[in-house]
Amino acid sequence: MSQTIIPTNYVPEEGLDIFETQEAIDLIKVRFLKHLKELLRLTRVTAPLFVTPESGLNDDLNGVERPVSFDIKETGGEAQVVQSLAKWKRYALYRYGFQSGYGLCTDMNAIRRDEEMDNLHSIYVDQWDWEAIIPEGHRDLDYLKKTVQKIVYAIYMTSKEIINRYPSLSILLSISNDISFVTTQELEDMYPDKTPRERENLYCKEHKTAFIMKIGDKLASGEPHDGRAPDYDDWSLNGDLFFWNNVLECAFEVSSMGIRVDAKAMKEQLKKAGCEERAELPFHKMVLDGTLPLTIGGGIGQSRLCMLLLGKAHIGEVQASIWDDETKAVCKAAGIELL
Repeated sequence: MSQTIIPTNYVPEEGLDIFETQEAIDLIKVRFLKHLKELLRLTRVTAPLFVTPESGLNDDLNGVERPVSFDIKETGGEAQVVQSLAKWKRYALYRYGFQSGYGLCTDMNAIRRDEEMDNLHSIYVDQWDWEAIIPEGHRDLDYLKKTVQKIVYAIYMTSKEIINRYPSLSILLSISNDISFVTTQELEDMYPDKTPRERENLYCKEHKTAFIMKIGDKLASGEPHDGRAPDYDDWSLNGDLFFWNNVLECAFEVSSMGIRVDAKAMKEQLKKAGCEERAELPFHKMVLDGTLPLTIGGGIGQSRLCMLLLGKAHIGEVQASIWDDETKAVCKAAGIELL
C-alpha cells in the first residue's frame, strides 16, 4: 500500500516543469559523476545487470528481500538481477588490475520487488556504484571520513551548478558542506526512547549534513540501528550519508558506503548473522584467503540525488517506474506528475 505524503504547501508548478526537470536530471548526472570521478580517482566501467546465485556475488541486503530470478535457455542455469554490486565491484578491481588508491564507478540498476512504495522508495533502484582500493595502512576511520568529505564536496559543487542554471531552486536547496559524524550507538544514547528513523530526523534537522556510522551490529539495546549484509561492509567502518531535506522536512539518505570486510571482519560477521556456510562461496573464499584487495565503496542514489537537488517531493517526479493505484491517485490530486 502506498505511503505517499504530500508536504504542506508543496506546489509542483512553482518548481521546474516536466521538460526542464529532464534537462536538470541530465545536468546533475553529468556534473556529479565528473566531480566524483576526479575526487576519488575513479574509472567508469561496465557492470552486470544479473549474476548467477552460485557465484556469491549478489547482495542479500537485509536477508528478506527476494531477488528477481529467471532461467537461461542456453545454459540451463538460473540468473538473478543484482540487488547491489557491492561484491562484484571488489572482484572487478582485482580482475581488472586496478592499482592502490584508484577505483571504478558504474551505473547500477536493480529491481527490488518487495520494496514498499513511498516518497523515497520504488521497485526500481538506480545508483552510481563505486569502489576503490585502499592505500596500504589506511584501512581505518580517518580514511573513511576523508572519503565521505570528498563525496559531500562533489554533491555540494553540483548543487551550486544547479542553482546557477536554475536560480529559482535556491529557496528549496541548501546543501551544507559541513559534515557531522556520529555513530549509531551515540544516536541511541542521545535519543533512547526514539526509533532509528526518529533519531536520524532529530540529528539531521540540527546538523543538516550527517554521516551516521557503524551500521549492522547490535547496539546496547540489543537491536541494530539498521540491517546490513554481513559479507561486504565492515560494520565498524561503514555508514549512511544524510542531508536535511527542506521539502519533505526529514533526514534524506543519499548514500550507503563503507570500508569492506577483511578476513577477520567477514568471519566475525558471518558468525553473528548465522550464515557461516557462505564462507564456501567463491567470492567469500577470495576475501578469506586474501586474494581480493582491501577496498572502500558504496552506492549513491541517482534518483535520490536528483530529487534532493531539484526540490521534488516524490521520487516518481525524477524516475520512471511502476506505481500502485493509490500512489497515482494521491500524486494526481496534488498536481504531481509521475514520469
